Amino acid sequence: MKKSVSTIVLCTLFAISGSKAQSSEVQAVENTLIAFAEAGDRNDTEELKNYLDDNYRVVMNRLFGSSEVSVVPKSVYLEKIKTKEWGGDTRKLTIEGTTINGSSASAKVMFKGTKMTFVSLITLVKNEKGIWKLLSDIPMVEQ
Repeated sequence: MKKSVSTIVLCTLFAISGSKAQSSEVQAVENTLIAFAEAGDRNDTEELKNYLDDNYRVVMNRLFGSSEVSVVPKSVYLEKIKTKEWGGDTRKLTIEGTTINGSSASAKVMFKGTKMTFVSLITLVKNEKGIWKLLSDIPMVEQ
């Protein structure tokens, strides 16, 4: 009986510590998403670079009347932000869900702005320094 109670207590402690670690990772991912959105709203490409992995890309599946999938690499994305073709809108960010899978994460987010509203599936990776960076953004325009 003692062994059984000890096992239950031990399992509970591991579960609690695991959920706290998961919770802090979720918070770190969400902080990265918030900072990313704010930098984009200000068209601040220098700050945006801090939140984007070198392999970052925007994957647009049939957006804006296209019948194709378009992939926009990090360099082109940053140029469009810099020239104010993209970004520069004050948006409300709603994080609808975040999932952590080791050193990878995904989030479903809504960017509601004055110009338009996007719902995006965003993938993030944690680098060797423990910093979360956006790897991909798959936006859909909400009607």
